Amino acid sequence: MAKIIVHGGKRIRGEVTIGGAKNSTVALIPAAILADTPVKFDTVPQILDVKNLQLILQAMNVTSKFENGVLDIDPTRIEESDLPSGAIKSLRASYYFMGALLGRFGRATVTFPGGDNLGRRPIDQHIKGFEALGAVVTESNDIIHIDATDHGLIGARIALDTVSVGATINIVLAAVRAKGQTVIENAAREPEIIDIATFLNNMGANIRGAGTDTIRIAGVPTLKARNTHTVIPDRIEAGTYMSMAAAYGDGVTIKNVIPEHLESYTSKLIEMGVNLDIGEDAVHVYKSDALKPVAIKTMPYPGFATDLQQPITPLLLIAQGESTIIDTIYPKRVKHIAELRRMGGDIASAKPGEIKINQSPRLVGTDVEAAEIRAGAALVIAAIMADGETIINNADHILRGYDRIQEKLTSLGADINIEGIDLINLMP
Repeated sequence: MAKIIVHGGKRIRGEVTIGGAKNSTVALIPAAILADTPVKFDTVPQILDVKNLQLILQAMNVTSKFENGVLDIDPTRIEESDLPSGAIKSLRASYYFMGALLGRFGRATVTFPGGDNLGRRPIDQHIKGFEALGAVVTESNDIIHIDATDHGLIGARIALDTVSVGATINIVLAAVRAKGQTVIENAAREPEIIDIATFLNNMGANIRGAGTDTIRIAGVPTLKARNTHTVIPDRIEAGTYMSMAAAYGDGVTIKNVIPEHLESYTSKLIEMGVNLDIGEDAVHVYKSDALKPVAIKTMPYPGFATDLQQPITPLLLIAQGESTIIDTIYPKRVKHIAELRRMGGDIASAKPGEIKINQSPRLVGTDVEAAEIRAGAALVIAAIMADGETIINNADHILRGYDRIQEKLTSLGADINIEGIDLINLMP
């Protein structure tokens, strides 16, 4: 297990460039196996999730090469095979191989996915979509079998009971090579879904309405990559650095940002009194003083992202009063609270899904544990703000989602070191 060691009390300043979106990348890589040609992505983040997805590709005789942010994938010799359960269990987004394999072969056998422990996150809406397309879904011994080989996948109208990013993408992946038209109602609207649709459309897919609550997919027989796909910037990484800069920065410019993807987040920063200069593709965060408390409620996009409720928490610890967060997406996303309390934070979960944060004059470094990606990001920010040394254990979680975090934070002046993992050879 990796650990991150931070010597706090050093204010950050300078420039940082945001990498490609983790939440796009982990769906784009499975989507690549739908292609009948080699595929190339650039601006791919250097994160552990990419490594584990490459291991899954390797098990299917799909070659991949990752270097300097460019990922080449060749699925032309793909074979059906058992997928490595260790890699599948390491990240929840491995479930996108369900839709991708279903679209490619008409069937899929996948171990139940893992990832962050955020409470129960069922895949019933994914199953509903696959069954509507004509697949038979069974489960045994923690393995999901999905089969549509008898009659093939047939387009259908699918109304999701709840807004689900994962289910929306998985149904798109299966439907893109189905016969006829599929309509997804109550679809998720996240920018990452638009990114997936753009990639598929550039290969010859016929997807309309991505980014709205109704997506229409006309199935096509083949998909062929014609150019390199550039992954959109990671809005969650951008928001994390904005929180860090507002909490303990002396002027930080965050580059490679799509400001429209962060409007609900930046509106809360502005409400707090954070001084921002928002450009076309960059945000400058000035040193902030006398911040006001705010009330936050996470919602599906374009609302405040659940992935940003933890990274904003250390910033709320310096607001002059009580702030409230209500997470309507993952009410059990509270594993950062106990660790921040150990560092001196006045923070508590009043009831399920509700967090109360009060001004905390001083944070002190100590040993803490990153229970998942975004909780770990909150601890990194708090460690930079804290007096003394903080050791963040289970830092593999953080490395699953944050591109070159040691390099980027060091360039901003933070004193941070990662032990227990070979960062140079992070990728296979």
